[in-house]
Amino acid sequence: MSGRPLDVLEAALDDTVTITLKDGSAYHGTLAGYDQHMNAVLDPAMASETVDPGTLDVTEVEDTTIIRGDNIVTINV
Repeated sequence: MSGRPLDVLEAALDDTVTITLKDGSAYHGTLAGYDQHMNAVLDPAMASETVDPGTLDVTEVEDTTIIRGDNIVTINV
């Protein structure tokens, strides 16, 4: 796998991810989709794992959530 961002997102489909936003909040769920603008679609996590929130406000996704790519800082698998 190459290190190109869209290739990394492709490999992370259906995996549980934590997406950190510019405002410091984060969303935890299953990566269900994305597009060329890095807009991301999260579904509720099937198997919940422990999230180390640190100083972040981490929210587990309860419904399908679409996050605009312009607001994303990091995506952790």
